[in-house]
Amino acid sequence: MTSTSTTPPATTSAELGRRRLGVPSITLMIIAASAPLTVVAGGVTSTFAVTGVIGVPVAFILLAVALAVFAVGYAGMSRFVTNAGAFYAYIAQGVGRPFGVGASLVALVAYNAMQIGIYGLFGFQLSMFLEAKLGIATPWWLWIFVCIVVVGILGVNRVDLSAKVLGTLVALEFAAVLVFDLVALAVAPEGVSTAALEPSSLFVPGIGAVLSFCIAAFMGFESAAIYGEEAKNPKRTVARATYAAVAIIGVFYAFSAWAFTVGVGPSQIVEASATFGPDLMFVFMGEHAPVIISDIMQVLFLTSLFAALQSFHNAVARYLYSLGREGVLHRGLGAVRAVSRAPWAGSLAQSVIAVVVTLGFVIAGEGMGLKNDFAPTEFLYPVLTMFTWLTNTGAMGLVLLMGVVAISVIGFFRRDRRGVSTWAAVVAPAIAAVVLFTVFVLIVANFDVLLGQAETTPATFVLPALLIVPGILGVVWAFALRRRDPELYRRIGHGVDEAEAAVHGSEPHRGI
Repeated sequence: MTSTSTTPPATTSAELGRRRLGVPSITLMIIAASAPLTVVAGGVTSTFAVTGVIGVPVAFILLAVALAVFAVGYAGMSRFVTNAGAFYAYIAQGVGRPFGVGASLVALVAYNAMQIGIYGLFGFQLSMFLEAKLGIATPWWLWIFVCIVVVGILGVNRVDLSAKVLGTLVALEFAAVLVFDLVALAVAPEGVSTAALEPSSLFVPGIGAVLSFCIAAFMGFESAAIYGEEAKNPKRTVARATYAAVAIIGVFYAFSAWAFTVGVGPSQIVEASATFGPDLMFVFMGEHAPVIISDIMQVLFLTSLFAALQSFHNAVARYLYSLGREGVLHRGLGAVRAVSRAPWAGSLAQSVIAVVVTLGFVIAGEGMGLKNDFAPTEFLYPVLTMFTWLTNTGAMGLVLLMGVVAISVIGFFRRDRRGVSTWAAVVAPAIAAVVLFTVFVLIVANFDVLLGQAETTPATFVLPALLIVPGILGVVWAFALRRRDPELYRRIGHGVDEAEAAVHGSEPHRGI
């Protein structure tokens, strides 16, 4: 972490592309990060298999309601804080600058972990698909490196190009899952049962693990604020996109999870999920629909992963851009391309991080032979380590950050409500904080289960430490900046506010 001499707040030459994204574009990018087909095919079946609980649809509904309550305060604050650093700026202005810097590093680790973890599943799935369909045997890591290049190219181009690509892929995902849902409801070997929709099916031993699994399916919904500087109307677009994403994701996942239980049968869904895992959807479609439909869905599963990779890549690039622009990290990270106005330095940095981490898993598994120690079947190594470890770590970090953001909303409005209601400024954030910290505790308590471990291993402690240690270092770094460069410290989390205030001749919010 380095800084140079103090420079003025962000200038026009260093700005991201302005006013290009509307509500539909941002909503689609949020949903892309959630990866609908991946969640239904992989996340839902994993939850059934590991927890043995069929009330997964109810869990999605409860979490959607809880996150909608969180979105009330989050969206209210988004009207006054527009920053590509999102969590970083919200926490800096609501709780304090040191916590904002600490949160920024936690966010960077969490988003990188989510993104790079998904690369592991992408590489595995594509290599297995090519071998099954074309007889071509390729290493799983080859396709990760190819994908990193493609994602990086899109990352340094105009954000609306990414939005169009992601929008198309998400639309295809929804179509594929809806086809599956209709076939499942038509097959219904035990009838169209509502057993999985009954609250009693969720409130059983194992509910903590179910909520821990299901919350990961929503990760990415909070990313609307990251695109605030590129939104057509940030004071409204961010809020509307967040609400739309929560509603669409929650209803869609709950309905599809229920359809899954109906199609396989409530009494058989747990056993079938444990037997086939993510392939259950494709096996089911292969038995009850033309083979071409199953093949198309497998291709769309890959594009679903790609869409999530692109979305999380964009989020990391904008965090790095925001931190570089304000001097919290090296200012070179705040560079944007002259033509596309995309944060090319942040995008390149994220790509490099992905390459390095992937190489680490390749060397550990292939070079050092550890894949036999971490996976019962060696070809599952990237799924059971790279994907499982990193995505669950990322989800843990993002849930923690959302809890802190909920508290930050209360802190932001405590002196000046700015016309915001008590419900949005205090009550809703307080409820959201309690719920999110409860889910965080459940994730910690069930972390072994989430990692697929029968007992505690070093990974149980090392992975959470990857979040906690950078957060602590970030707080320490912020205090060091306060001593070394008071002016830079004063602008932490406020750079965009000051730049816009200078243009409009108004006084920016100083925060804490």
